[in-house]
Amino acid sequence: MDLMLAEKVALVTAASRGLGRAAALALSKEGARLVISSRSDEILDTAAAIQEQTGHPVLGMKSDLTRRAEIDVLVQHTRETYGRLDILIINAGGPPPGAFLDLKPETWEEAFQLTVMSAIHLCYAVVPVMLEQGSGSIVATQSLSVKQPIDQLALSNSLRMAVIGLMKTLADELGPQGIRVNSINPGWTKTDRVTQLLASRARLKGTTSREEELQITASIPLGRMGSVEEFGRTIAWLASPAASYIHGHALMFDGGSTRSSL
Repeated sequence: MDLMLAEKVALVTAASRGLGRAAALALSKEGARLVISSRSDEILDTAAAIQEQTGHPVLGMKSDLTRRAEIDVLVQHTRETYGRLDILIINAGGPPPGAFLDLKPETWEEAFQLTVMSAIHLCYAVVPVMLEQGSGSIVATQSLSVKQPIDQLALSNSLRMAVIGLMKTLADELGPQGIRVNSINPGWTKTDRVTQLLASRARLKGTTSREEELQITASIPLGRMGSVEEFGRTIAWLASPAASYIHGHALMFDGGSTRSSL
């Protein structure tokens, strides 16, 4: 299937590794021109590696999503480099794991800035550009936890719901202006963060990471975790013109784990 992404311009945040990198690579493979960002210097190497693999332009920029001024510079530079901005992939590193009483109020405030306010600031920076163009596609990467809570993820379980509320609201407001807004909500996908979560669970329960993984996959109808490659292909489709009538949707990328009928 042609996703019709050739020459489209996409901004992907928190893309030095994991799900963000997977999204960037998949979009680049389909011909999109990219700007990718991360707080880490690693983003420059990631951009070079993706460009070498796909042959399409990828600009890496170091940017802290908890700082609005840096987000504004990121979006401005994207527009100056390519002349437009067709796709925004909202992605940020997940907040730290922990049960409610293990967390401090300051941790909640930091996580709110990273998870919620970064999405808000990105939309404030990007939406006017897309309105001027009369088109655009926004996809927020969140989590299965928006449908059902995950043990030891009190921050993620709580804060990601706010981002979904924002996406649903923007879908209503921006759809008539030609801008599609969706979210993708991955379940257990084999990333470095999932490896960290498995190790954390194992320490708490006196088990091993492998035992924790087997317990999780036993509850997934497909019998395994997702791969980052599968995630990349899915989010590239959702963001692309090939999904032109998918709007205001919270797509579950979870192998059937979510039991909700809605």
